[in-house]
Amino acid sequence: MRHLPRLTAILFAPFAISLVFAAQARWRTVTPDELRKLIPARAPVVKENIETEFRTASGVTDGKGKFIAGVVMITAGYSAEGKYSHFFLTQVPLKLGDVSLSPGEYVFGYQRTGNDTILVSFYRASSGDPVGNVEAHINRKRSLVASLYISPPSGGKGTIQVGRFVWEYKTFS
Repeated sequence: MRHLPRLTAILFAPFAISLVFAAQARWRTVTPDELRKLIPARAPVVKENIETEFRTASGVTDGKGKFIAGVVMITAGYSAEGKYSHFFLTQVPLKLGDVSLSPGEYVFGYQRTGNDTILVSFYRASSGDPVGNVEAHINRKRSLVASLYISPPSGGKGTIQVGRFVWEYKTFS
């Protein structure tokens, strides 16, 4: 009887560990219906509502109601033209290089800085205030060229791709 607590702990430890892993988020690509609920037809950017191009939308979910998603904006004729190109939202804290994003809505634009790199600049969608920059490199792992592609994170890390350029992000959920 004296060893019963120890024996019980040994027998149930694998079960407890499996519960911990099962409770962790399993990120996946969102469905088109989920994207339609997330992506606005017109993105609220500073004092304008800029039309989005839904066919370029991409996103992921943890399967528990938290999303990361984005879409290309049609900025011609808006003050955002040339500064922002994409609307981006996250419902979990993210780290993109040295840039930390809290849950919220953002916009980003980019400019080429070399043959193999672009500098991606993030701003708060509501105010246009700068948040930070991340360097993206040509994706040499895949030949996919995408307006926007957000890969589901694995082990807390995923990638975001614009055109041929990709950068890593980390989740904290």
